Amino acid sequence: MLSPASLWDWLLVALCCVATAYIVIAALALPSARKLANRTPSMGMRRCGEPVSVLKPLCGAEPRLYENLATFCEQTHACYQLLFGVSSSADPAIAVVRRLQAAFPERDIELVVDARVHGHNLKVSNLINLAARAKYPLIVLADSDIAVAPDYLEAVTAPLADPQVGIVTCLYHAQSVGGFWTRIGAQFINEWFAPSVRIAHAGGSRSFGFGATLALRGQVLAEIGGFAVLKDCLADDYWLAEYTRQRGMATVLSEVVVATDVIEADFGSLWLRETRWLRTIRSINPLGFAFLFITFTSPWLLAGALLAAHGGAPLREAVLVASTALGVLARARLHARASRRRGEFWRDLPLVPLRDALLAAQWFVAAFGSHVVWRGARMPVVVRVAEGSDGP
Repeated sequence: MLSPASLWDWLLVALCCVATAYIVIAALALPSARKLANRTPSMGMRRCGEPVSVLKPLCGAEPRLYENLATFCEQTHACYQLLFGVSSSADPAIAVVRRLQAAFPERDIELVVDARVHGHNLKVSNLINLAARAKYPLIVLADSDIAVAPDYLEAVTAPLADPQVGIVTCLYHAQSVGGFWTRIGAQFINEWFAPSVRIAHAGGSRSFGFGATLALRGQVLAEIGGFAVLKDCLADDYWLAEYTRQRGMATVLSEVVVATDVIEADFGSLWLRETRWLRTIRSINPLGFAFLFITFTSPWLLAGALLAAHGGAPLREAVLVASTALGVLARARLHARASRRRGEFWRDLPLVPLRDALLAAQWFVAAFGSHVVWRGARMPVVVRVAEGSDGP
């Protein structure tokens, strides 16, 4: 019979193997970033064709804000309205919207300045104020730091032609805007978050909704109670999608992958952002959050290498050597698939162990704490588990 020490040793071996299995699946599940960047529209895609109101809540003049918002003004969709909202007449984003109105006079662009606050979530307050000005049957929400291709609106609204579809959402590929810490932040999205969603989606999960894009019918939004039902929600994007699922409607993960900017130029701001995301996951799916530790690969690969070097039974050593070698290759492969340029792969490859170790530390810290900080505002972390929930 195995001693407690031997049982613990074999448990560590098993966890190392599970971590390797995860990263192999992740490397297979993530599409190549270079192929996504050159995506062509699906020729057989059924177009919805109805007019669209695009709601863009803004707060401050982020780097590349004009360039990102301009991509929404260059859409091939036949009829759409752009609503940009701020909560203060002193917000520097106003000047950016005025530039857009001057540069694209043919577009239906409206700026809404409304200081009314409707709950703890200031983004949702902004959306409530914007929604009152929406005039078309389809609603598309997209965060301010998102850039899109010209066919974006046609593609993300196409599934809404099916009345059984409640909401359409998109994954996103991060691009660093700045130096060292923005590159670390981009890897959080491209090499951990996106593969995790791909794996869950391939396994049949549809329990998600992302602020990068949420497209739904205005009628469905009204039936779930409008944005007002989200005014105190931390994970407003997830819950908007969840409320449509509770009505028996489907969630569609679009083939479109949009671009998002990572602008956190220092360790402190990046730490706040990523622990906020992790605490958001904890608030939605505490059980799933508890098992995230197995997805932070590099620490497990290091543990496997150290255990193999320590020696032991031949079978144990062979398993550890094989698992560690396969895990290293798969982790490098995942990094390659997330890189849009060959130079980017080699430049950021040394950051991979740091990125995984930082994730492990953030996960541990995110397990505690009752608040997050978002755009300078503190919001409470309230655990609200949806029936059947398996992820944000």
